[in-house]
Amino acid sequence: MSNTTPPIQPLGSRVLIQPMEEESRTAGGIFLPDTAKEKPQLGLVVAVGDDEEIKVKAGDKVIFPKYTGTEFRYNGTDYLIMEATDILAKLTEG
Repeated sequence: MSNTTPPIQPLGSRVLIQPMEEESRTAGGIFLPDTAKEKPQLGLVVAVGDDEEIKVKAGDKVIFPKYTGTEFRYNGTDYLIMEATDILAKLTEG
């Protein structure tokens, strides 16, 4: 994860998410190549738009559908911009 926030501000009800990579090996210890990995469904909210209805904030860990949002790379880091309503759940520490 990058420690610097990119200078990207989502508009309206959109959210900027940094996908979190999952473990790259199986329970049996076999390492998986990038081509065999599934798309991440867990991410860190980096920035939110200006819509007051958005229920997440920067720093929240969220779950989202596999094939949602617009993927792009900024300074070597992958990001997604998606509608806040596409987020399925927020992870809470417990």
